[in-house]
Amino acid sequence: DASLTIEPDNSVALGSGFRCGFLGLMHLDIIQERLEREYDLDLILTAPSVSYQVVMLDGRTVYVDNPSKLPPPHEMREIQEPILDLTIVAPSRHVGVIMDLMHSRRSEFIRMEYIQGPGEQRRGVDLDTSQSRVVMEYRMPLVELLADFYNQLKSRTQGYASMDYTVQGYQAAPLVKVDILVNHQPVEALSMILHRDIAVGHGRDVVQRLRGLIPRQLFEVPIQAAIGARVIARETVRALRKDVLAKCYGGDITRKRKLLERQKEGKRRLKMVGRVEIPQEAFLTVLKINSDS
Repeated sequence: DASLTIEPDNSVALGSGFRCGFLGLMHLDIIQERLEREYDLDLILTAPSVSYQVVMLDGRTVYVDNPSKLPPPHEMREIQEPILDLTIVAPSRHVGVIMDLMHSRRSEFIRMEYIQGPGEQRRGVDLDTSQSRVVMEYRMPLVELLADFYNQLKSRTQGYASMDYTVQGYQAAPLVKVDILVNHQPVEALSMILHRDIAVGHGRDVVQRLRGLIPRQLFEVPIQAAIGARVIARETVRALRKDVLAKCYGGDITRKRKLLERQKEGKRRLKMVGRVEIPQEAFLTVLKINSDS
């Protein structure tokens, strides 16, 4: 598959692996299914990312392709993200839905031009905007293009729109690192670099979905989204509860209280040393959450 790019990578949390490039989420799903079916592999996928340019306070410039490699905020002057010039050609009747899509992708409108169909030009008639096509030009971050943009564009225009883009370089943006913590432990593979305006909402969506995916334990499992030391969203997976009073009929209330206190203390100790296994669906949640929003 000439459209698939692969290079070795290493993660502190996940160990050795590969950083892969795909044509989109559908291409990713096909490759994943083939690897699992034909080679019986158990894969872990992380969220798509781009390479950011970080300007340090001492004037140095470093490139970051993984949220875990992002320097501390007090050492950075600014974060720059790759941007591109995007050209969309579509029937003019789809202008409204395309504008709505581009507005949700942090894009900057450049220009729009209506073009006449070939048949109308031969007949020499006036331009009919209901049958004409439109060329729309935008500037937008590359990371927004990765988040299922092509599928959304085709879906909203019934497949009639086409697009072309050119990467233009880097542009400063108010970006922050959002960490996902499970049982107070950061999960590196779920960390994201997001625009500050959408960080809170995105973090809330992720923890809400993770609550339904992480299996219940014998202790409560807090799921948090945090920017630095500030928690921006939290959900809790309730603990499984064993009825320790099932065989305690009537009798002294102090014995019942002692059994409940012993259960509570046991869960507290278990929570301190217990590890929570995160299913593969949790990683796919972060991967696909943009396409559902």
